[in-house]
Amino acid sequence: MNAAVAPTAESFHLSVEGMTCASCVSRVEKALKKVPGVTSAEVNLATEIAEVLAGPGSLAALTAAVEKAGYHASAVPQVPAAQAPTAARLPGWWPIAASAALSLPLILPMLGLLFGAQWMLPGWLQLALATPVQFWLGARFYRSAWKAVKARAGNMDLLVALGTSAAYGLSVYQLWRHGDHGMAHLYFEASAVVITLVLLGKWLETRAKRQTTEAIRALNALRPETARVRRDGRDLDLPVGRVVTGDIIVVRPGERIPVDGVVSEGASQVDESLITGESLPVAKHEGDRVTGGAVNAEGLLLVRTTAVGAESTLARIVRMVESAQAKKAPIQRLVDKVSEVFVPVIIAIALLTLVGWGLANGDWENAILNAVAVLVIACPCALGLATPTAIMAGTGVAARHGILIKDAEALEVAHGVKVVAFDKTGTLTEGKPELVVADAVDGSRAGLLAAAGAIQAGSEHSLGRAVVEAARREGVQLLSASKVRAVPGRGMSAMVGGRELRLGSTRYMDELQVGLSPLSGRAAQLQGEGRTVSWVADVTGQPALLGLLAFGDTLKPTAAAAVAKLREHGVRSVLVTGDNRGSAQAVAAQLGITDIRAEVLPGDKARIIAELKANGDAVAMVGDGINDAPALAAADVGMAMATGTDVAMHAAGITLMRGNPALVADAIDISRRTYSKIRQNLFWAFIYNLVGVPLAAFGLLNPVIAGAAMAFSSVSVVANALLLRRWKGIAK
Repeated sequence: MNAAVAPTAESFHLSVEGMTCASCVSRVEKALKKVPGVTSAEVNLATEIAEVLAGPGSLAALTAAVEKAGYHASAVPQVPAAQAPTAARLPGWWPIAASAALSLPLILPMLGLLFGAQWMLPGWLQLALATPVQFWLGARFYRSAWKAVKARAGNMDLLVALGTSAAYGLSVYQLWRHGDHGMAHLYFEASAVVITLVLLGKWLETRAKRQTTEAIRALNALRPETARVRRDGRDLDLPVGRVVTGDIIVVRPGERIPVDGVVSEGASQVDESLITGESLPVAKHEGDRVTGGAVNAEGLLLVRTTAVGAESTLARIVRMVESAQAKKAPIQRLVDKVSEVFVPVIIAIALLTLVGWGLANGDWENAILNAVAVLVIACPCALGLATPTAIMAGTGVAARHGILIKDAEALEVAHGVKVVAFDKTGTLTEGKPELVVADAVDGSRAGLLAAAGAIQAGSEHSLGRAVVEAARREGVQLLSASKVRAVPGRGMSAMVGGRELRLGSTRYMDELQVGLSPLSGRAAQLQGEGRTVSWVADVTGQPALLGLLAFGDTLKPTAAAAVAKLREHGVRSVLVTGDNRGSAQAVAAQLGITDIRAEVLPGDKARIIAELKANGDAVAMVGDGINDAPALAAADVGMAMATGTDVAMHAAGITLMRGNPALVADAIDISRRTYSKIRQNLFWAFIYNLVGVPLAAFGLLNPVIAGAAMAFSSVSVVANALLLRRWKGIAK
């Protein structure tokens, strides 16, 4: 059934307003799942976003279901627009200030009693101060509680409304019964201060949650609103939304590049730090790709547009980070099960407390206060925030360091990785050949490079470019060549300085009857190391060997440090490559990798991952090519280099925005730290309730103290998650 529905399903993102705790999340999810055509629904309390997979055109039904459950829902745009200036309004803390100002005169007399002062206010004045706090500033709790009751569910606001109403009602009853005469005990300060503390806690919680979404806001801030487009010889400033693929964009020094594209003219240094995490500017020349949102540091660039809007790299990064922050980690399932029964259980405990104390000593006034304390101390809010806030902080800081985590499950699973399988070419190595050896028979390396470079000067072959680049790097002046000709399958021929020179394979040299004995031993050694060997000969008269050239793929500068760091983390590295064993062994020896799987066909990489997983270890696969995609999908966690193919990135759970292997260790490290924060948060959230509720039930907790503890529990959970923002990786 699902297989038939899945191809036509559409992903919807809804902004849900009015949720206060984990119970609200459960209620919204249930409402969404009842809508016909919905295959999955996940709601995140921290982001207040619902991600729903449903049939096309289901948006109206989904929003109606959320509204019926007692909340407000609206669609989240794929590409957030630039924020328009908002009209001036009262600051978010004004209800707290007003509530505190009204509650302070109620609480001061209690403090005065500690010093023997009698500052008790008349009962009617206490009523006058507490009533606006209860029914005006606390109206939000009643509205939310009423919606929960109508939906036959419970939430945190229902507990607050019941608890404070009981304390307020008891005080009104006592005031009506005794007036200002006798020894009436009034508890207006309890109801008013609890509401003030809860309002304060929600405000602090909202501020803290906003900090967990800084990564998204920082990425959205990179979107320029206008672009300078060159059309018909004129430069026009147009909204980015009107730029189309193929347009030429003029980017001046200091400006942010507005689109993805290819440099068609100019050269500059480009700062991509907020996109890739790369700390140093990157040189860009004609033909190089640039990413929208990066800053042009030096020269004037003309960029041919390749992607705009939702298809741009920046938009895809934002979607990936948002998706990761909206997804639920597997550990959250336990919390969801608890939250479904949390509020009914707390109400039941409060009723038992009320009846138990009332029947035990007949002091129903004290019984009510103890029941109020039970209702107020309970905090499903902390339970609901424990996991998503840690995931938001972890994925946010990872994104700033160039690590994009597709979903919360990848983040959670990565913490347990014990084996990392690395592809070689383009992952641990640069992925392009370089000249590593140039041995001349007469000992003149410069002369050999001058001759070989002359033959290869016009070649587009990667080996030819490597020779020319090496000659230029070493300051060797290339000779002039004529009659340059490619010999298919063998090499090249040319006239250089009046001599007939040949450059090519061993087979070509044998056909030309060039004696290779002076360097045959050296060639065998290099080929054993996986190097590609070419020969240079002079065939003007008697064929004579001039020298050999050996090419190899050089290691990335950070590859050795990455493997060493993984070893420190207790993670074993495995090299899985389709290259020959000699080349694989040479690379592995430099990196300290002992487990080598060489000459592996693309289809066999997934089989090797399965073999590694058979030992019970969590396995990560790191690659960058199309041939790595099956292995990336087969691994517990796939990590793709963004410098590779899109296919690899789609198959992976984690994308590394730079071709830096050290990011692998960083990804595992941030995963472990995030998972640790999740466990800490859940521990504290459960402990607050496991300790606080019994204390309140046994009459050992004043309602005011209970309110303060409840507010502190939510804030402390979010603050603990925010400590992840201090994380710094090893990759530079």
